[in-house]
Amino acid sequence: MKAENIRARITRASARVKPGRWFAAPLAALLVSSLVFAAGARAPAPDPLQGDGRVSAFYTWENEIPAQPGELLRSEQLPPTLGLANAGQQLRLLYSSTDGVGGKTPIAVSGALFLPKGQPPQGGWPIVAWGHGTFGMADICAPSWFGRSYRDVRYLNAWLQQGFAVVAADYQGLGTPGPNPQLNNRSNSYTMLDSVRAVLHSVPGLANQVVLVGQSQGGSAVFAAAGYASTYAPELNIRGTVATGVIYNAPKQTLATLTPFKTAYKRDPNRIDATLAYQFYSVLSAQQIDPALKASDILTDSALPILEQSRISCLASLEDDAALAGLSTANTVKPGANARLQAWWDDYLKFPTLKIQSPVFIGIGADDGLAPLELSLARDACAAGTTVEAHLYAGREHNGTVNTSLEDSIPFVRKVLAGQPVTPVCSPVEQQPQS
Repeated sequence: MKAENIRARITRASARVKPGRWFAAPLAALLVSSLVFAAGARAPAPDPLQGDGRVSAFYTWENEIPAQPGELLRSEQLPPTLGLANAGQQLRLLYSSTDGVGGKTPIAVSGALFLPKGQPPQGGWPIVAWGHGTFGMADICAPSWFGRSYRDVRYLNAWLQQGFAVVAADYQGLGTPGPNPQLNNRSNSYTMLDSVRAVLHSVPGLANQVVLVGQSQGGSAVFAAAGYASTYAPELNIRGTVATGVIYNAPKQTLATLTPFKTAYKRDPNRIDATLAYQFYSVLSAQQIDPALKASDILTDSALPILEQSRISCLASLEDDAALAGLSTANTVKPGANARLQAWWDDYLKFPTLKIQSPVFIGIGADDGLAPLELSLARDACAAGTTVEAHLYAGREHNGTVNTSLEDSIPFVRKVLAGQPVTPVCSPVEQQPQS
């Protein structure tokens, strides 16, 4: 049965249930039992070296994956412990997408949907498509299975309170079998755009009024998704993008122009540094595109055991392991390691374009070590013709910018949804946060 007919049946079923409970029961039953799609591909066999497994059977689609991306395969109620307080309904999702590494093969991707309390407004709830930051690379690190940080819970609850439905992709290979191409902007973009397609095709009460919102890895993903949308998912009405903590692989000519930036983010190479956990994920991800890359060319012998741990550990646990092992940059990363990873950075972190058709909000913490690059992105995107509203928050580092930026990002989103002009701010001055 086609998705349009299923949507009609869900709508009819909704009239027979109590307000606020109209969605989950009919959707879960209908999608598992009655969808018939054009055949595409099958999910890959689980690979322990890629961190596969240790999640429920929900995450493995046993049938052929539809060739059409953005089809909802099945759903189930999200346990309350993994939910959001401001949600009236919250579901775990499995839907079809496209392998973002090769760009062709159908894949299954997991995620979650959170709907505001009450009945949808006339025309439906607008949608926030959420791009999460790094959680890890193992299946168990998928936010729809593992849960979300308090920072993200607060943030997503704020968008629900504002009347937005939130659809949150886990990304390719997180939760579902197969490798997670961490920081691959095309992969993350496809999974986010297809999460919106999936819920729009199958869930009543939603409007094709989409705002892409993300932090860190997700900040890069949403900027990229805004660029890919016009060719990959042109039917989606992307009204704007909100990106904080964006990871920007700036061109060499931009890097050469960066001036020293006063920041609280200081790296003593001999200091024990839990954030080296990210380095281990980078090595695993780089090996996906270059199997000949030897970890021993990047990492010291004392760090290699933690690399193996990174295959199965989520970020918080891996940071603890790195700290307990006494790892510092000096005793972990070999000289010249970053140069060996440059090909991976260039391939995975590239943006399809810096000229985005809809306005972009960029939130930057003045104490974020990535601030010089984020400021460069704002300038470069403006120069390319994007309408950018950038904000630089005093005293905020990488994580602290997320919720602080709501004081400006919510008004920005209200403006773009209302069709009001956005005043470009390409080189923001440092501002004191209101909270």
